Amino acid sequence: MEHRKTVELYTDGACSGNPGPGGWGAVLIYGEARKELSGGERETTNNRMELTAAIQGLRALREPCRVVLTSDSKYLVDAVTKGWLTSWKRRGWKRGKNEPVLNVDLWEELLPLLERHQVEFVWVKGHAGHPENERCDRMAVAESMKVRQGEG
Repeated sequence: MEHRKTVELYTDGACSGNPGPGGWGAVLIYGEARKELSGGERETTNNRMELTAAIQGLRALREPCRVVLTSDSKYLVDAVTKGWLTSWKRRGWKRGKNEPVLNVDLWEELLPLLERHQVEFVWVKGHAGHPENERCDRMAVAESMKVRQGEG
């Protein structure tokens, strides 16, 4: 098996109202190198921002990597680690009781990134003092505020 760089990726999303103005933040760490990314949208949801943070963080990697992705989003982490995502896709983007899966456009963006990179998901409790999660939260909230004030 090829040797891949191991990158730490921390992500978070925020939304003022759900739906409403939202933001996302991602921190990538490889050795001593650190990169912070963030963005926002005018009309979105918290879950969309959580997914966008993961997508943008993984997209920023220039080569296939081993990634330890840490998020406080049970929606994101459980969908991948519990096999829901694979099941949803196999069932034509339907959940139990034939209900449509939300955010299919973003899940479809995430899937090829999960194939490109070897991603291990780690869930952390939000707002519990985890330094990188707190940093991502501050970036996400700042982006949602910029969008809310018409700057984003």
